[in-house]
Amino acid sequence: MTRTALLLAAAFSAAATLAAPAASAQPAAGSPPAAGEVRVYFGTYSGGKTGSKGIYTATLDPATGKLSVPVLAGEATNPSFVAIHPDKKHLYAVAEVDAVDGKKAGGVAAFAINPDGTLAPLNRKPSGGTGPCYVSLDRDGRHVLVANYGSGAVACLPITADGALADPSATVQHVGSGPDPKRQAGPHAHSINLDAANRFAIAADLGLDKLLVYKFDAAAGTLTPNDTPAGMVAPGSGPRHLAWSPSGAFAYVISEMANTVTVFKYDAGKGTLADVQVVPTLPADFKGASSTAEVAMHPTGKFLYGSNRGHDSIAVFAVDAATGKLTPAGIVPTGGKSPRHFGIDPSGQYLLAANQDSGTVTTFRIGPASGGLSRVGEPTAVPKPVCVKFLLR
Repeated sequence: MTRTALLLAAAFSAAATLAAPAASAQPAAGSPPAAGEVRVYFGTYSGGKTGSKGIYTATLDPATGKLSVPVLAGEATNPSFVAIHPDKKHLYAVAEVDAVDGKKAGGVAAFAINPDGTLAPLNRKPSGGTGPCYVSLDRDGRHVLVANYGSGAVACLPITADGALADPSATVQHVGSGPDPKRQAGPHAHSINLDAANRFAIAADLGLDKLLVYKFDAAAGTLTPNDTPAGMVAPGSGPRHLAWSPSGAFAYVISEMANTVTVFKYDAGKGTLADVQVVPTLPADFKGASSTAEVAMHPTGKFLYGSNRGHDSIAVFAVDAATGKLTPAGIVPTGGKSPRHFGIDPSGQYLLAANQDSGTVTTFRIGPASGGLSRVGEPTAVPKPVCVKFLLR
């Protein structure tokens, strides 16, 4: 799915807020998780006919894989991607819109996480562009990095002592285009991730077919183009998200338009990417329309997963730790429509797939030896789920 939902959301975004402070409008999220339980947060598309009011939460029982009934944690406008602070006390969400408070800009909202899982709004700040779709945090939890799909810009927002956000300390506008005039007429920054050393930030730009590399100054919160500024995928691929190997020696980039994963060898000293392998995420005989979304590495580093929207499945790969190369190990239906994002719980036992267009989240148990996925129960209803994040206290 493209960002058409974003344009529709913009029509009502001027009348909506990024984070609604009225606690009375939020159903209680219940008690703190029981011993061993893991809290899960779901970013969604909100407003209109979606049925969503913002960010939802549930708990996952690690013994059974059962999810509690999701409830509203905090109201927000199109919080399609969220990130949890290393202190486990704060959460940050994009507002994926083109206009906020009458101005042409998207936003990022900061929340405090209450003991019962509800979210207390702290503040909101401009995202440095339009249509923000991705947020991540630096290693020390001092900055939020955001990718703006609509305008093709990335930005860095400092985090204040109380967990709130300051105005962007750095904004970089991408320029250029790709070979597909419908999808790549201009830049479309789709994600931004820091390496393990907190030295380089890599932004996947779907419109440019590039992985733009920036030097990151953690003290100043600045982004400076690297000496070797970019890695490349095949023209017309549309790179979207990135996952690191546990060692940090390899980066795995999933391309939305080509339905592929590209393996890159990463030089942490220079911040450079060298392509190693390209593998498809779809069966060879599939003839329909499909596009990828999320890519994630298993905590053990033995398996990699990628989601297919249209084919509505999760592709499973075995990982060679020495070479970084991938071997296909199966493709599993998600039991819903358009699996946008998915998350793997911290223990590596479960994968939760957010089926955006069917309004469900499907839980899978991960085979420890094979990495294979087996469904746990029936999908859980969540309105327009887009993002899955875990919080283990």
